[in-house]
Amino acid sequence: MMIEICSNCGNHEWDKEIIGNKLRCPKCGAEWEFRKMPLLILTGCSGVGKTTTAIEIMRKMVDFVVLDADIFAGFINWEDEESCNNWVEIIANISKDIQQSGKPVLWTMAGCLDRLPKAYNSRYFSEIICLALVTDENALRQRMQEGRGITDDNWINSSCDYNRYFMEHDRIGDTKYELLDISTKDPREVADYVVNWVQGKVCV
Repeated sequence: MMIEICSNCGNHEWDKEIIGNKLRCPKCGAEWEFRKMPLLILTGCSGVGKTTTAIEIMRKMVDFVVLDADIFAGFINWEDEESCNNWVEIIANISKDIQQSGKPVLWTMAGCLDRLPKAYNSRYFSEIICLALVTDENALRQRMQEGRGITDDNWINSSCDYNRYFMEHDRIGDTKYELLDISTKDPREVADYVVNWVQGKVCV
């Protein structure tokens, strides 16, 4: 929340007004500019290849930051709505500060997409843009069983259901997403596509 701290009066509360690309402190009236960029999400079901794609992207010289939302997963109680909301707020909060360096942020993130537009910190982004990786169900099962050594049928079937949902819809709640079918693509091809996708979104 660094960009929210008023350098004039020291107010660090979450009470700043946003006027275009400026913040205004309600306590002293001071105003200062901030960078408003899209928040970028690479999504898809468990096992589809989000992390593999992110690793390939990080090997390239890209002008954006790549982060995995699962780094906070150990602190989240997935059965508790408030805990999930806090997780989304943390992601948005970190992103808005990173963007002040001029670099957009791409997160790999499977769940809670519907909560993103409702997050308090979503107001700091010009928009929320998601790209969902999907694949053939047989390929997904093979990825999970052979690639990741997953034997839990409930986990595998749940991922297949989520993968199917992405393919049959264009949004989760109010969060829209685009699709990339990676069934016939290798990790480098997927990474190249995602890099071009990100660059196209932030250069518009």
